Amino acid sequence: MPFAPGPFFILLALLAGLLLALQLQLVGIAFERLGLTPDGAMLLLFASLLGSLINLPLFKLRATAPPPQALEPLRRLGLLRHRPPPFRGYTLIALNVGGGLVPVLFSLHLLTRLPLAPLNTLLAIAIVSGIARMASQPVPGFGIAMPIFVAPLAAAITALLLAPAGLSAPLAYVCGTLGVLIGADLSRLPDIRKLGAPVASIGGAGSFDGIFITGIVAALLA
Repeated sequence: MPFAPGPFFILLALLAGLLLALQLQLVGIAFERLGLTPDGAMLLLFASLLGSLINLPLFKLRATAPPPQALEPLRRLGLLRHRPPPFRGYTLIALNVGGGLVPVLFSLHLLTRLPLAPLNTLLAIAIVSGIARMASQPVPGFGIAMPIFVAPLAAAITALLLAPAGLSAPLAYVCGTLGVLIGADLSRLPDIRKLGAPVASIGGAGSFDGIFITGIVAALLA
């Protein structure tokens, strides 16, 4: 190692802390643009962080195991470093609290509190749902995957086109959150049966993935 270990790891820790503080500040700015006070923004953020550790089981789907060769592209790319969990003939559908339930409840709160035009809101959700459906794809043995910034960009652009300046950020959050939920999760339930994934979690891998990060980034961009 060309650097002394002690100072080098201290520098890495400082950089990690700086990145974390920047992320938290950006999330706070996004929530404030959605009409939350700083205290309310931090409360929602921590609810999402803690909720990301919780998956609420909803129901089971009978499923078929993927053929072994279906996982070879992942192994060649180095994306499958460990053996996938054993497949037991069904997929447990769960709802991630931080990445699914909390953003959806907050979207419903925005819809009831702000004067968003119903037709434009439905149209925005439909547009983002369609884009999320086209951009998502089944990954054998795991679940549904989607490029992380496709939905936020689609939600932000759609909201800027369909909402007045003061309401573009809330509409971006709502259509981004519900659009990904509908397009990349709910509409893909039939595909889950063919993937052999032991668990499929609605809301992504956690609070900063999937639905939650879509709403935050879309609100920042709109």
